[in-house]
Amino acid sequence: MAAGDMASTRLGAGRQHLRPLKRRGLVLLRLTAIVFAVLLFCEFLIYYLVIFRCSWPAVKTPADAGGLGTPEPVLRVMFLADSHLLGAVRGHWLDKLRREWQMERAFQTALWLLQPEVVFILGDIFDEGKWSSSQAWADDVGRFWKIFRHPPHVQLRAVAGNHDIGFHYQMNTYKIKRFEKVFNPERLFSWKGINFCVPGTQSPADCTGGPWLISCPCLSFVMVNSVALEGDGCDICSGAEAELLEISHRLNCSREQEHRPQECGDGQRLPASAPILLQHFPLYRRNDANCSGEDAAPPDEKYTPFKERYDVLSQEASRKLLWWLRPRLVLSGHTHSACEVLHGAGVLEVSVPSFSWRNRNNPSFIMGSITPTEYALAKCYLPCEDTVLTTYCTAAGGLVLLTLVHAGLVASPFHFGWNMLRKFKTT
Repeated sequence: MAAGDMASTRLGAGRQHLRPLKRRGLVLLRLTAIVFAVLLFCEFLIYYLVIFRCSWPAVKTPADAGGLGTPEPVLRVMFLADSHLLGAVRGHWLDKLRREWQMERAFQTALWLLQPEVVFILGDIFDEGKWSSSQAWADDVGRFWKIFRHPPHVQLRAVAGNHDIGFHYQMNTYKIKRFEKVFNPERLFSWKGINFCVPGTQSPADCTGGPWLISCPCLSFVMVNSVALEGDGCDICSGAEAELLEISHRLNCSREQEHRPQECGDGQRLPASAPILLQHFPLYRRNDANCSGEDAAPPDEKYTPFKERYDVLSQEASRKLLWWLRPRLVLSGHTHSACEVLHGAGVLEVSVPSFSWRNRNNPSFIMGSITPTEYALAKCYLPCEDTVLTTYCTAAGGLVLLTLVHAGLVASPFHFGWNMLRKFKTT
């Protein structure tokens, strides 16, 4: 055989040897691309696709009704509850990683898409705050600020839950101060909206400065430590009730300042509009039998009687809050399920579901458009955990099938279907 023929034979054999390697490389590249695409969808894109469907509810203002004057400022608020960040005792590392990543992506995506001005978290931020050590608490707080980081122009406020400071028999001053050091101790949060001063309608003392603008408080939120409303006269409970009575006095003075000038003095006035009450425990209700919706309590739990001072506030504490504060809206957490209840003279209470996959397959949060006189609420659902798990399982099955087809252990579904079609035609 000539030398040229031998060289050609060797070259052809080398090319035939490289073909399987090239095919394996292409298959590996395809598998890697599929894995990357599934991860990108399940861990990032799905949050944008789901939350993008949410929008702020429209709220009626006097200008919408044909009234005169400047439109009222509308405050955009997010309400979420029961994040239950796992601690050092009961928190498995994989559970922490999965659920905290879900909450971080959901919160950061909501901030970017919806642009709220204020965020309220209605208790049970942590799962083990009731017994965590100082070091464990510091670690949990650090993880919280990483998950719920926000730009400076967004205000974040929180109320304490039983998992943050313990139930009444576990609660103490140290745990409360520790929580308040992180989340601000204020009980009354007033949002300042910009009002235009119209010459001739207000005194010069009220309208000072160049462009005839003043900033005055327009909205009030009362944040209650509902764990302290046990009603047994303990020092912490008595202090909490005294604070609420003081807030009640200030609210009443703002509502009736023209009729009670001597009793109210010259202190700073609060908004004359009714406040919004925020707390962890719901006001008293027998059970969740009248709650409806896809994120309400399961049917086997709806008729379970609630225990006062454990599942809900006592009837006495609920009556006091409604009487003292006369709120126009109440928002609470604790049950991990959604519910809407009317109290007294038509005061709506909304129980906000849990924000975490650890407590719900379909977590959500509440979006509120609020003015001094009106409010409108809407619910924004987050991706369902079973949707993500199903996507992963389907992708894993497809990868296994693709690998088996490439290895020749399973016939290609396309060729198998084509052969079946040919056999059917020939018969």
